[in-house]
Amino acid sequence: MSAGKRIAIAGATGAVGVEMLQCLEERNFPVSSLKLLASARSKGKTMRFRGEELTVEELTPTSFEGVDVALFSAGSGISKEFAPHAVKAGAVVVDNSSAFRMNADVPLVVPEINAGDALEHHGIIANPNCTTIVALMALYPLHRAWKVRAIIASSYQAVSGTGQAGIEELEAQNRALVQGEPIVPKVYSRQIASNCLPEIGGVIANGYTSEEMKMQNEGRKILHQPDLKASVTCVRVPVFRSHSVAVTADFEHKPSVEEARRLLGEAAGVQVLDDREANRFPTPLDCTGKDDCLVGRIREDLVFPNGLTLWVVGDQVRKGAALNAVQIAELL
Repeated sequence: MSAGKRIAIAGATGAVGVEMLQCLEERNFPVSSLKLLASARSKGKTMRFRGEELTVEELTPTSFEGVDVALFSAGSGISKEFAPHAVKAGAVVVDNSSAFRMNADVPLVVPEINAGDALEHHGIIANPNCTTIVALMALYPLHRAWKVRAIIASSYQAVSGTGQAGIEELEAQNRALVQGEPIVPKVYSRQIASNCLPEIGGVIANGYTSEEMKMQNEGRKILHQPDLKASVTCVRVPVFRSHSVAVTADFEHKPSVEEARRLLGEAAGVQVLDDREANRFPTPLDCTGKDDCLVGRIREDLVFPNGLTLWVVGDQVRKGAALNAVQIAELL
């Protein structure tokens, strides 16, 4: 491998870990060595990177000796257990789980929005929730112009947000429907095929779920706006990949649809697909496997005088997780 950083991926065999590997290769990230780490059951598997076969190693506390950057995507429990070992070994951790996002001394970063925060790290940088990333990619260019103060949103989240297990569950249930076989949910509480489940994350005391509160809590931290308010409903839908979010944003200053289209069209990581005459608006299939988030259905809100309503779609395995983490590593 060429001269560059010594990289480790914890959770390399999962859906996001595989995507991280692909992003590193596609973006020609300077890698001098690469460790692929996973649980004991994945030890010995091989994965390809830049034409080489790399063997997956078991994740242990000593896995990070000689590592510069450790990309974590193995769940919050694993992150809490092993990230401190990586930091102690001298690595910078970019963590995709919820383990450290709200820690005061851990930057929560979307590179197109608050890249500077990444440089204030103390060994760990957190990747935001995938739905938060997708929504804020569309909102941030508008926030810079008019300052968003409140968000009302509904998410339509693909099963890949649950990882490989969610993908396999939908595949199995789709086959069962076609073949007339009984469906026994395992990953989700109820059948997901041909259905929508209006609960992601456990319901908490205020009636919202933990997933729904992330957009407010993480949005406040990313935008440096502690008084931001968000009311969100998160729904799991029978789509394999890419999340969609319907967003109504209330701003301090009066926005315009035409200016919003211009700002979004000029923003990094965002493309506008908003053709009313041709009836062309973003769908999950339009952005699956792609880096940019797509925005459409941009219109004046009929409730808030300073409101805009829009529809944004993003590949949450990619920009919502793996790509965002690799972009953070690029900042370092």
